[in-house]
Parts: sequence; structure tokens; C-alpha cells
Amino acid sequence: MLLQTVTLLLNTLLLVSAHPLSRPRYALSASAITTVSPSTSTCSGAPFPEECATASQAAGPISRSFTKYQITSSGEQAALLALMLYESGDFKYSKNHFPGVPGQGTRNMQSPAFNLKYAESLYPAEEVEEAQAQGPEAVLELVNDDEKGFASAAWFLSTQCTDEIRQGLASKSAEGWTAYLTQCIGTTDNAERDAYWKKAVQALE
Repeated sequence: MLLQTVTLLLNTLLLVSAHPLSRPRYALSASAITTVSPSTSTCSGAPFPEECATASQAAGPISRSFTKYQITSSGEQAALLALMLYESGDFKYSKNHFPGVPGQGTRNMQSPAFNLKYAESLYPAEEVEEAQAQGPEAVLELVNDDEKGFASAAWFLSTQCTDEIRQGLASKSAEGWTAYLTQCIGTTDNAERDAYWKKAVQALE
């Protein structure tokens, strides 16, 4: 009887650990982040200390976002990491300060319009409407803690980009990276973005 009970418990644990949603599909480490951006090792000297996050603080939320939004390929994960590092100034910012667009923020610096869509995916309609009535900055507050702010890039990729874009990122091709930026994010490619992406691809191999 005891042996049967122990066997049942072991089998249950194996099933839980094997379930794809029971753990991150890719556990991003702080060391991988600092390999891409050494300045993320500290928040010393950050212009807005309350917005800054270190690699150690970021690794967990980003890993969980990969699991939640099914970002399973290392190519996609590298692209999201590169995007967030670039847009947030190496995780030093979570709000747009230059030129200072009210309501623009999260670690991928989403526009107020997309922050509203993101909030609508996370909260009851009444809560979002109440924040919306107060203005875009109130909506941003709903989605800009560490857990949600670091997950917004994964949410955007999984809900706003096409399968073709995602396949391009998964291939780790320069063409796929550029298409992601220009056709889905709606921004231009440049040498600084490319440098982040190339380092991220290598770090997440």
C-alpha cells in the first residue's frame, strides 16, 4: 500500500514537471542579460532610480512572460530581449521621458494605444475604463510594474505580429529581425539595435 502511494506521488510529480505551463520554457538568466548589456548589473547612477531594474530583477519576469505568451524559440526570445534593452535604455527607464509622451512606457516603450489594449487583456473592463477616464498615464500604471512591464514585449509579439514575422525571428536571420522592427513594431532598424540583437542571439544560443 505504501509503495503504491509513493509510486502514485512520484508519477504525479513527473506529470506536473512535464507540463509545458508548469515552468518557463526558457529560463533567462541574469548572466545572459548582462552578457548582452553589462550596465544592467547595477542601478547605480540611474536617472530615475524608481524605474530602473537590474538583470537579476528582470530575468524572472521575462522568463515567465516567455512561458505565458508561448515565446518558445530562442530567436524570438533574443529579439524581445534586444528590443527591451534598446527601448528602455538598458532597463533604466519604464516611461517615455524623451520627448515625454504621456502614457508611453513599459520595457518595450509601448504607445498609449497598445498599453490600453494590453490592459484590456489583463483587467476587468470596469477597471480599465476607470483608468482610461483618468488619462493615459493611469492606464500605463496598470501595466507597468515589473511583472507586467517586462511581459509587454512578449504580449505584443504574440498578439500583434503575424506568424510570418515570428518565423523570421525564430530563424535568427537579419531579414527576420528587420521585418519585425519595420513591419510589426513600426520603427526603423539601425546599427545600435542590430548590436543588441546580435549579442542577444549569441547569449541565448
